[in-house]
Amino acid sequence: MSSPPHRLELRGITKRFPGCLANDQVDLVLRPGEIHALLGENGAGKSTLVKIIYGVLHADAGRIQWNGHDTHIPDPAGARRLGIGMVFQHFSLFDTLTVAENISLGLDQPGPIDALSARIAEVSERYGLSLDPRRHVHNLSVGERQRVEIVRCLLQDPKLLIMDEPTSVLTPQEATRLFETLRRLAAEGCTILYISHKLEEIRALCDTATVLRGGRVVGSCDPRRETARSLAEMMIGTELSTPERLPQGEAGAAKLQVRHLSTTSDNPFATNLKDVSFEVRAGEILGIAGVAGNGQAELMAALSGEALVPDPASVAIEGRPAGHLGPRERRLLGLAFVPEERLGRGAVPELSLSENALLSGYAREPLVRSGLVHFGRARSYAERIIGAFNVVTHGHRAEARSLSGGNLQKFIIGREILQKPRLLVVGQPTWGVDAGAAAAIHRALIDLARAGAAVLVISQDLDELFVLSDRIAVLFHGHLSESRPTHHTSVEEIGLLMGGLFNHPPDEDEVDRAV
Repeated sequence: MSSPPHRLELRGITKRFPGCLANDQVDLVLRPGEIHALLGENGAGKSTLVKIIYGVLHADAGRIQWNGHDTHIPDPAGARRLGIGMVFQHFSLFDTLTVAENISLGLDQPGPIDALSARIAEVSERYGLSLDPRRHVHNLSVGERQRVEIVRCLLQDPKLLIMDEPTSVLTPQEATRLFETLRRLAAEGCTILYISHKLEEIRALCDTATVLRGGRVVGSCDPRRETARSLAEMMIGTELSTPERLPQGEAGAAKLQVRHLSTTSDNPFATNLKDVSFEVRAGEILGIAGVAGNGQAELMAALSGEALVPDPASVAIEGRPAGHLGPRERRLLGLAFVPEERLGRGAVPELSLSENALLSGYAREPLVRSGLVHFGRARSYAERIIGAFNVVTHGHRAEARSLSGGNLQKFIIGREILQKPRLLVVGQPTWGVDAGAAAAIHRALIDLARAGAAVLVISQDLDELFVLSDRIAVLFHGHLSESRPTHHTSVEEIGLLMGGLFNHPPDEDEVDRAV
């Protein structure tokens, strides 16, 4: 008997953009029931290739076969008709609509909204991706928004499911349940094309890996037979330099003091902070772990000045009450801030890199005088960031949205670090970032702390927090645990704290909601 045709076969796929050859004669074969990893650094051509498969972009040259037949994929609707579904790394949701309304817009035949809501509740519950179809998207955490994208795709019963960084904002427990779902789908014959920078999950989940570098296929392997380090070195084409956190010396004076911080919100879906207290001292990195939606967004807003707090003394920077100050005044006290959302909050997509450098740099760099912008200095500042942090781009005129996720994140973090802050607050520093860029970002944060700054890292990535942090605390439903020295705790202990098992009096339903 002849073997069944390949689910998808790409031959000689080539795609050019002005000044960039994104895909160069790419060949790729995907088989039914296979979980296939697509690996590469940011900018290697992965996103361009999967957008061609999904009909968002069209190749300049090459051939696509679906189930053994030549095909043309005109647009995403055409891809969905073939049975191709895709979960994008960056969300495509309307903030003012509900979960059900957003999912309805992504389905070709959504049906009545009530019936769709029931399907969403059933599918999200089955796959461990809890969602309330009635909630508005602007009230959702980043992790919850990712769940919307995943559930929307699963409702389409795809034959090929493309997953672009699906676990970047999921907890380890959620990721484990997602893997169970993907394995079940693969066992039923669905093909999974999986993109992730988390190499250990690639090793645990995927059967095959194809590696891109500079737009070309440079190799393939069975990731189960490789180490995370060997996979990373295949991606970057050289030996990987990983930062090491040296034992901390004696910490200096407190740069950030949070005392009995509580918040209230008119938003019924917000997570109010409840008597949160901690401090970050010069020369140390404090990590805060937690499941998405447990108050991280509210804490970041209270620290950055986006949200003012009733008691000015509940947030102190360099010993000065700052709870009543806005973002600019806090920056003048020595604060720098990196939000977890790169596009829209960390950078304005349509603005150039030099304009984005100006947005936060003007407060501490000589970029504005007497209310007038010095564009030459803004350009020089952007070029300093690009050079110091090895940002791959066409120059300071490039729009922020033209950069890959990892390069944009390096630019945003570089923009803050080059201001020589005395205190840096950063959320999800390496979300969706490849191994090489993650190592560079970790190195920069460690070096900043060694230079005497205080660094607060809020992240769901426990591996990251154990690499970076001197102390780790956990945020659960607005409560913050006592911090623990990193070398005196374990991932398992922090995981229990993430489930709410620490000494505060939570309601039983709080624990139920977090599990």
